[in-house]
Amino acid sequence: MIDVVLCVPSCDGPIRKAFEVTGVTPAVASTGRLNEVIALEPADGFAGAVINAAGFPFTEAMNLCRQLRHRDRPVSPIILLLDHYQLDDLTFREDLFDDFVVGPFDVSEVATRLRHRLRRAGNETVAARVEHGGLAMNLETYQATIAGRVMDLTYMEYELLRFLATNPYRVFTRETLLSRVWGYEYYGGARTVDVHVRRLRAKLGEEYAHLIQTVRSVGYRFGAPSEGESDED
Repeated sequence: MIDVVLCVPSCDGPIRKAFEVTGVTPAVASTGRLNEVIALEPADGFAGAVINAAGFPFTEAMNLCRQLRHRDRPVSPIILLLDHYQLDDLTFREDLFDDFVVGPFDVSEVATRLRHRLRRAGNETVAARVEHGGLAMNLETYQATIAGRVMDLTYMEYELLRFLATNPYRVFTRETLLSRVWGYEYYGGARTVDVHVRRLRAKLGEEYAHLIQTVRSVGYRFGAPSEGESDED
């Protein structure tokens, strides 16, 4: 079953990438009008909603949240995307949403909050998988596939790939990766990260090795490069 999450009023840039990482399908309503939303709703209902209150009038966003909450089949979870100056306007409206993210929107943060809220709502299938650019990881069975091919990974290779893939588009230094993946008590040098990245790229294959990017003089990132950055060691 494909999980469909309502997204209003658009699903572009980091928001769309967050949906891709989480593995759910957005149903995009360009306005906050309930009739448009209902026309997009699947037979089994929305798995949740992401409302970009920075993308259309705040009162309309709150009105939509209220309507989604109080109808016969309530939508939950509801995640708000906000500008920082809108934070004060949330006072006394806490019952209308489950979580919020303040812009500028980070792919990893939006994806993590969406995955977390869907899981708390009882949607275990979303939390158990990560899919991105041909890579699919089952976080419960510790299995990874690339373009449908099972990857033969060591435990630490899997853990490094899992950490990077669940925090896409964020740059991590080698030291940060050592502490977050290997642990603070690990005494190996930063070259350990380089060796594991090289092995992962080989196992991803030439077509997908670019999924793990090298950011010069900094470290590594999972996702497409920006101008001026290299995917070479």
